[in-house]
Amino acid sequence: MEEKILHSVTGIFETPDDIIKAAKGVSSAGYKKYDIHTPYPVHGMDKAMKLPWSPLGYVALVLGLTGASLAILLMWWTMSVDYPIVIGGKPLFALPAFIPVTFELTVLSASIGTVLAMIIFLFKFPNTSHPLHDTPYIKKVSSDKYGVSIEASDKMFDLNKAKDFLHKLGAKDIEEIYWDNEELNTVKTIWDKKFLGGLVMIAIIVGGGTYFAINKLVYMTPFNWMMEQPRLDAQSVPVYFNDGFSMRQPVEGTVARGWMPYLITDADTAQLSDAKYMNPVPPTEFNLNKGQRNYNVFCSPCHDYHGTGVSRLKAANKQDFPNPPSLHSAKLRGWSDARIYHVITKGQNTMPSYALQITPEERWQIVHYVRTLQRAMNAKPEDVK
Repeated sequence: MEEKILHSVTGIFETPDDIIKAAKGVSSAGYKKYDIHTPYPVHGMDKAMKLPWSPLGYVALVLGLTGASLAILLMWWTMSVDYPIVIGGKPLFALPAFIPVTFELTVLSASIGTVLAMIIFLFKFPNTSHPLHDTPYIKKVSSDKYGVSIEASDKMFDLNKAKDFLHKLGAKDIEEIYWDNEELNTVKTIWDKKFLGGLVMIAIIVGGGTYFAINKLVYMTPFNWMMEQPRLDAQSVPVYFNDGFSMRQPVEGTVARGWMPYLITDADTAQLSDAKYMNPVPPTEFNLNKGQRNYNVFCSPCHDYHGTGVSRLKAANKQDFPNPPSLHSAKLRGWSDARIYHVITKGQNTMPSYALQITPEERWQIVHYVRTLQRAMNAKPEDVK
């Protein structure tokens, strides 16, 4: 029968205070190869164990600086040398704009690289086996107990003395942990041929699958629907419309969901009274301000900012541009809100329809602002009291 090789002696403690005292006792006794296991981080444990400064900090520093250097080098080469582009008047090497990418690559390379270094060099990946795995000890300390493990490879280690020492510290369930001989004889390193071969196979499968999906699969039926869409480019001539137009008008008689068309025609002026077609928008400060803004954009070029009808277009172009009627005439002041809305929607004489440029709500807001102009330009004595 093959003799088993001792790995360590373990002991269980009940409280965080007990494990802190045990860690101080083990480190003070001179043991170097030991470990403390707790279900969660215990404050002050690093001092109690007298842990030296971890070399991983230097690894993270080197990897972080490497990532930052590569990021700056890549952006400098790309944006300043290989394909120089001036963006927003900035210099070709705009360092402030490169800082976010530099920061991201610094953090990414430092974090991922440090974890990989820890797994490969400290944890001896791909050798993932450990004698403590699947033992009653590790199941307890990963749940609600605290434990100490003193390794047999320590220079001070003596089996009986180590057991007595843990007993004096107050440990319970003191247990001997042995190596699994089969796992001990098959310890792998990062340079293991089978492991490296597996990595190569994974790289080939992932790379090949990605190439096939991007360059072949998307061109196969039915996955090619993104490449071959049933659409028409703007201004192109279709082969299946007799009129030769690709940009189509809506089907006659159809109504978009959630929208009510304006059905009143010029012949239905009887419906344009305030009693039958009232302004649904309240004359609040917000609506008046918005009505003023849209009036100044769409109406003032012809009607003037004050609605006098003195066209700014005629004055600017010095052409025979017809002046529209004043909005302050007795006729227009006698119009209903619905009649003004109708003219904005349908147009009148040389004035075109603004239904496509201005929404129905904005048209009613303009009507409110027109009423404000009419009231201001034709004020009554009681208006100024």
